[in-house]
Amino acid sequence: MQLYDLTIHELTALIKERKVSAHELTRAYLQRIDEVEEQVGAFITRTDELALQQAGDFDNNPVDKPLAGIPYGLKDNICTSGIRTTGASKMLEDFVPVYNARVAACLEDQQGILLGKLNLDEFGMGCSTETSAFQTTSNPWDLQRVAGGSSGGSAAAVAAGEVAYSLGTDTGGSIRQPAAYCGLVGLKPTYGLVSRFGAIANSSSLDQVGVITRDVKDCALVLSAIAGYDSQDGTSAKINIPDYFADLSGDIKGLKIAYPREYFRNSTDTAVARQVKRALHAYEQMGAIVEEVSLPHSEYALPAYYIISRAEASTNMARFDGVQFGLRDVKADNIVDLYANSRAAGFGAEVKLRILLGSYVLSSDCYETYYLKAMKVRRLIHDDFTRIFENYDIIVTPTTPTTAFCRDEYRGNLLSLYRNDILTVPVNMAGLPGISVPCGFIDGLPAGMQLIGKPFQEKMLLNAALAFEQAHDYYKARPALGGDK
Repeated sequence: MQLYDLTIHELTALIKERKVSAHELTRAYLQRIDEVEEQVGAFITRTDELALQQAGDFDNNPVDKPLAGIPYGLKDNICTSGIRTTGASKMLEDFVPVYNARVAACLEDQQGILLGKLNLDEFGMGCSTETSAFQTTSNPWDLQRVAGGSSGGSAAAVAAGEVAYSLGTDTGGSIRQPAAYCGLVGLKPTYGLVSRFGAIANSSSLDQVGVITRDVKDCALVLSAIAGYDSQDGTSAKINIPDYFADLSGDIKGLKIAYPREYFRNSTDTAVARQVKRALHAYEQMGAIVEEVSLPHSEYALPAYYIISRAEASTNMARFDGVQFGLRDVKADNIVDLYANSRAAGFGAEVKLRILLGSYVLSSDCYETYYLKAMKVRRLIHDDFTRIFENYDIIVTPTTPTTAFCRDEYRGNLLSLYRNDILTVPVNMAGLPGISVPCGFIDGLPAGMQLIGKPFQEKMLLNAALAFEQAHDYYKARPALGGDK
């Protein structure tokens, strides 16, 4: 097994035992990127020189921190001081921030090794990484299929062994869905647990920075490093942050698990539902109590989500006007043309569509009919989850209705494309934590199981995920790619 196939905790042990240096480890990952990146297309910007410098600094002055010396990647909507941050948009193609996002600063403080910035749907608007202004990221399990989105580059880079772990953002499933498609663990924390400061906003009441790793223990390690209150983020929660890695036992005897019948019907593929039902049976064998429940308003989550998210996106995109920063039409001879031409050239088709729809639902004629009604539905969805959690500890569902779909499969059929988020969107609407873990393979493609927890109960969620992981070895599988044998 190659170094790039190992988990964070396995690599950390090798570093502590001085069996490998950070420089050797970084070189191994950079070589892996050279081997497979042309096929995968996970990176927008590589930071090879910085990575080698950081590795050398660590080797010369090692520190005892969980992520020290470990190579990672960041979704390219997370600001990095002195490093280009594009949001996968022509609008920010040359944007270099002068500050770090809070999560980027946390990983820098851990003395991690940043290998580069990872591809995404433009400004996080999409679910396949096909709306990036630069390239489409391929799924390492099948290069003709998508890696998911919007954090497709973040997931593909981990699955392909180009980084040990990555950070992404999740607005309606943008971490969990690509993690499921790529056979990885993907965590969207409770809204407010992880600072959003320095993450380019898509939909501010839904966005959350999260983690993509190979296994659950790695996920716990990274979450411990980035969680916590941040005074620069007005939505950051003031709570005590536990050590998510400590005391993870995988013991779930007596845990009460609910599975909502609505998530196993209609658009969910029979084979995917069957895999998750098998996982539920495995939980019962481990001593958990598993019962069927109903989340009746979930069917309204997707249309309500797309109204709210587009309304917020249109507001957030207003700042990109060609004046303060971003692409600018220097030939415009008046302010109206400057705005119009800069935005026309800088934004892609999906972003323009969302701005138009968002502006429409916020207009005086449509606000009450669409936006206000969607917000009322959001409350009903939240109340459904609250009711279930009065009697149960976690909720288990499929992560996605299908396995990864082919590139261009939904070209010209946006409504069908959007339905790929139908099982993950309710979690964001309610501000809850959700994690996707591999639960099997269907025709050689990974399938994901989603675990949903109570607010700020990430430790219970991680422990339940670990229990399943310890009973199965799906997470150990690696795609055959590049020089793999």
